[in-house]
Amino acid sequence: MYINKAIIYGNLTRDPELKSLPSGAPVCEFGVATNRVWKDKNGARQESVDYHNIVVFSKQAEVIKQYLHKGSPIFLEGRIQNRSWDAPDGAKRYKSEIVVERFQFGPKSGGNTAVAAPASAGSSGVAKEEAPAIEYPEEEINSEDIPF
Repeated sequence: MYINKAIIYGNLTRDPELKSLPSGAPVCEFGVATNRVWKDKNGARQESVDYHNIVVFSKQAEVIKQYLHKGSPIFLEGRIQNRSWDAPDGAKRYKSEIVVERFQFGPKSGGNTAVAAPASAGSSGVAKEEAPAIEYPEEEINSEDIPF
C-alpha cells in the first residue's frame, strides 16, 4: 500500500487566483506558509518558514476564492503532486504542489463584522464583508417530532 498525504495548517501568502480548465472546471491556486519554531543547542529560539503551492478544483475552488484572502488561516488535506514543463527559454521547470482534497477555514481574528485587509505594501485597504450569520428559529424543538 502506498500513501501520498499532506496535512498542513498555515496562512495564505497571496490572494487565491481562480482560473478555468479547458473543460470549464474551476481551479484555484494560492500559496500557504507554515512556521516551525525550535530551540537550538544553545537554547536560542529559532524559526523557519516553509512555503507551499496549493491547487484546489471544482466547487471548493470557488468557495476558497470567495471567502479567503492573503493572510487567512486554513487547514487543508491533500496529496503532493509534482509537475514539469519546458520553459520558453528551453529549460526544464519543476513544481511541487499540494492538490487539496479537504479543507477547513481557520479561526477568524476579532469579532468584527467586516475584515479589513492588513496594511502592507500592495494592499488596497478595502474591507471584505463576511458571509451573513445563519439565523436559527427560536422555537424549541420537541424530540418527539423528529422522525428517526
